[in-house]
Amino acid sequence: MKKSLTIISLVTAMMFSGQMNAQNLNIYQNIEFKMPQVAEASFLPNTVSITQFGGISGGNVKNTEAFKKAIEALSKKGGGKLIIPRGMWLTGPIELKSNINLHVEEGAFIIFSKDKKDYPLVDVSFEGLNTIRCQSPISARNATNIAITGKGVIDGSGDAWRAIKKSKVSESEWKEIIKSGGIVSSDGKNWYPSESYKKGFESSSSFNVPDKISKEELITVKDFLRPVMVSLVGCDKVLLDGPTFQNSPAWNLHPLMCSNVILRNLTIRNPWFSQNGDGVDLESCKNVLIHDNTFDVGDDAICIKSGKNEDGRKRGMPTENVIIKNNVVYHGHGGFVVGSEMSGGARNIHVSDCTFIGTDIGLRFKTTRGRGGIVENIYIKNIDMINIPTQTIGFNMFYEGSSPVLEDGQKKEGNTTPEKIYPVTEETPIFRNIFFKNINAVNSDEAITLFGLAEMNLKNIVIEDSQFDTKKALTIVDADGIQLKNVKLKYTEGTGATIYNSKNINLSTVKFESQNKPYIKVLGNKTGAVLLPKEVTSDKNLLSIGTDVAKNAVK
Repeated sequence: MKKSLTIISLVTAMMFSGQMNAQNLNIYQNIEFKMPQVAEASFLPNTVSITQFGGISGGNVKNTEAFKKAIEALSKKGGGKLIIPRGMWLTGPIELKSNINLHVEEGAFIIFSKDKKDYPLVDVSFEGLNTIRCQSPISARNATNIAITGKGVIDGSGDAWRAIKKSKVSESEWKEIIKSGGIVSSDGKNWYPSESYKKGFESSSSFNVPDKISKEELITVKDFLRPVMVSLVGCDKVLLDGPTFQNSPAWNLHPLMCSNVILRNLTIRNPWFSQNGDGVDLESCKNVLIHDNTFDVGDDAICIKSGKNEDGRKRGMPTENVIIKNNVVYHGHGGFVVGSEMSGGARNIHVSDCTFIGTDIGLRFKTTRGRGGIVENIYIKNIDMINIPTQTIGFNMFYEGSSPVLEDGQKKEGNTTPEKIYPVTEETPIFRNIFFKNINAVNSDEAITLFGLAEMNLKNIVIEDSQFDTKKALTIVDADGIQLKNVKLKYTEGTGATIYNSKNINLSTVKFESQNKPYIKVLGNKTGAVLLPKEVTSDKNLLSIGTDVAKNAVK
């Protein structure tokens, strides 16, 4: 008997460990920091179908109770796989429990109800702040060992939740949107899904949290409180492998304070005009793999966050130990993004072998005064970019919420008081020790912008073995310790490099290719220790130095 029990235990252990052994260990090669192997979810061989619990396909019958009963039954057995077979499955919110694998087979299409009554108001964290919003279509809280797998499609019915700007759609699309119902703003520029949404919009002075009405009144603006599509809070061993996630009400995937997270072989889709239509927002998570995915979304594609302002600093949980490899991004406000809600910090992140095609900004780092947080030890290499309409690499420490490609009513962001130095406090954000290698960008607008703060410069940013073929080239403001090594800047407009109030700048091996002169312009009385190519310093037509720059600041 004892021998039989031992054999059973060994078989069970092998089942649970099998997926870990199958994990592609090549993903951990050439990582610049000590990265633990991510513990991968695995499950008991219990398998049930949604049809065994009254599930009916066809898209006309809500299967909310069938999902709930199936998950509860599997949970009582210790977990396993819930199969969603081919067909259209209408449902309200799905809540995952520990040891459950929601397996959406090829040809299966889960579509979430457009009835807002199905989504009660719940306590959440959104855009880095503790707040109240509608329940997410898929959620899990403090669960262990969960997965969503298969080759099916999961649709969040986001079109029933989102407002739409007239400027973002064609005339024929706008007419169809108006015919669908809802409300048009008095100026005719915006469409709202309902009066409740409109009231919520008008009750919000800053982004998406209504701050002009009381907590008790939130029920009156419920439609405005759009949920993220997949909300995973405080979970361990999370696997998303295979499905298409699309049409989310707000962000698509939001792991928050999770550990051992794997996102692979996913297709993440949202309309390009979808407000807050992010791909994945990884917030205050550790030990994460994001690889072999495709993104085509309305906002940031792969975004690193860790809370906003005081809420994020009190939480004090950086996003750390992350590998991001082999992803393709089409439309999105940013391909790989850090911020702007990064008050808990971010560190030890590796990004490589990604392709960005027509993304608004390629590699985007954004924050602002008041955030606080330290972002450091970010390593980015082997990135190919084409048709980027703004910067291929962009640092902006004055972020105010504008899209990279400005929309109606938005203004270009920047330091409006460049000479004013604020005191350094816990609210001062820090970006330092960020490394780029083998970055290749063509047919794009601007190569590199590095905008730090006067009181807290960008520090130790290194770009090497890279080439940029763009309209505009390089701008460095309020930075310390910037190195471009073996970098080629081919450009057609403006000055090759503008340096303002920055120090310890080494551009000595940069190759400038342009008909425009000067190649380099140096400005600012705080500028110092600037090392430039000899071909530039030896030709007065290639170099312009401002009268306020200290003598011997440029060599």
